[in-house]
Amino acid sequence: MLYRENGQFKSSYRADQQILPIRQDRIAMALLLLTAFVIVPLAAPEYLLRAILVPFLILSLAALGLNVLVGYCGQISLGTGAFMAVGAYAAYNAQARIEGLPLIVSLLLGGCCATVVGVIFGVPSLRIRGLYLAVATLAAQFFVDWAALRLKFVTNGSESGSVGVSGLNVFGIPIESPASKYLLCLSFAVVFALLAKNLVRSGIGREWMAMRDMDVAAAVIGIRPVHAKLTAFAVSAFIVGVAGGLWGFVHLGAWEPAAFNIDRSFQLLFMVIIGGLGSIMGGFLGAAFIVLLPIALERLPQLLHLPLSTAMSSHLTSMVFGVLIVFFLIVEPHGLARLWATAKEKLRLWPFPH
Repeated sequence: MLYRENGQFKSSYRADQQILPIRQDRIAMALLLLTAFVIVPLAAPEYLLRAILVPFLILSLAALGLNVLVGYCGQISLGTGAFMAVGAYAAYNAQARIEGLPLIVSLLLGGCCATVVGVIFGVPSLRIRGLYLAVATLAAQFFVDWAALRLKFVTNGSESGSVGVSGLNVFGIPIESPASKYLLCLSFAVVFALLAKNLVRSGIGREWMAMRDMDVAAAVIGIRPVHAKLTAFAVSAFIVGVAGGLWGFVHLGAWEPAAFNIDRSFQLLFMVIIGGLGSIMGGFLGAAFIVLLPIALERLPQLLHLPLSTAMSSHLTSMVFGVLIVFFLIVEPHGLARLWATAKEKLRLWPFPH
């Protein structure tokens, strides 16, 4: 009885097509945003903000960008870590070479540079697909790693590829405390989630989903594969590039190419698969699963007072984590977002049997 839609009438197309047409969803989202923007920065401890929530928000943003490409357009990519690196290094160069450039502008410029690289490596998607496309995007990973280590222009003269930033501020407000960094990342995540949600509901979003479901039929009805695929690569790389800039500037502060290696690309792909392909919420749920579960598994032996060494505990965590991922994909291959949708359907009929 808590999730009924009875009596909620729509008198216009605009009301029927809004993002959250059900009143309960709007109330829940308002409470969630109020908690995230007001209560969490005031009440959460520093460790929670710095080590868990900030990485969670940035990885959620990166997973959101990857989901646009993989989940909505059906184009597999293993170069997400490279696009994050392009965004981070481009934003660093913008800050280092243009004095007084605002931080947000630098991050957006990093996203634009990642867009250019993403479109370049997305060109093979016009002729190949599946595993071959994954290998083509994987080339971006090795190329960006090489460029960060060998091209001094990328790192502004650094020999090792390591760079660092300090003294961050937004509109004159210093971004130094964990709470301020959390609010900055949260603002980016909310804005880009809203933009992505509206984008996938628009005409270009329908083109992406048509290409994902059956590209030959989509071309027959007039959808241009070149336009649909390259715009998906562009939007995805832009969001991922901004996430890479946040990862380097806000979370790490100083980084090297290894911070955006191939492991990061696979991690983001797992987030999208576990969270749910073709779902804006799926990126956030998948990031929460990937970030929080290893921490919980590491703390579990201590809570149960099991006599395990640090090395054994680390290996056991990796093993259990891998088994849980495989088990979850077998039980619910459509991800956590599908479980949430199923729970909502059951709440609509509760307490009656169905």
